[in-house]
Amino acid sequence: MKRIISLTINSVLYELAVEPRRTLLELIRQDIGLTGTKKGCGIGDCGGCTVLVDGIPTFSCLMLAIQAEGCEVETVEGLATDGQLNRLQEAFVEHGAIQCGFCTPGMLMTSTELLRHNPNPTEQNIREAISGNLCRCTGYQKIVEAIQHASEADNE
Repeated sequence: MKRIISLTINSVLYELAVEPRRTLLELIRQDIGLTGTKKGCGIGDCGGCTVLVDGIPTFSCLMLAIQAEGCEVETVEGLATDGQLNRLQEAFVEHGAIQCGFCTPGMLMTSTELLRHNPNPTEQNIREAISGNLCRCTGYQKIVEAIQHASEADNE
């Protein structure tokens, strides 16, 4: 039996009827149509589905949609403003931190939360923050450099 929930995704309030077993990832991708959030492993190991729920990086494949009742959810689509990439997204492009792009949304969301709470992270801080996000293409160095660059640019 479906339940009516309300939640805010990228500053837009939604009221939806959802099955109790439906994940937040399914709601975001299939019901709302925001396909930037990726389904990778489906068991919380890869981080491709990472979104921010009330500012906390969350594996949306492990969270039921009904658990997000009343929450503020941010997806990768919410980072750009009026079609313009934000500084972190630009840094990922500039530093070649995107190859296949599958891990990129989760990396961006995790990094966004890191920079909000630690605007001057060390390389170790960055590596620890993104440790829940798997990338099979870049070897992480370019991702770390992009995050460092974005933090430096934000502090200028």
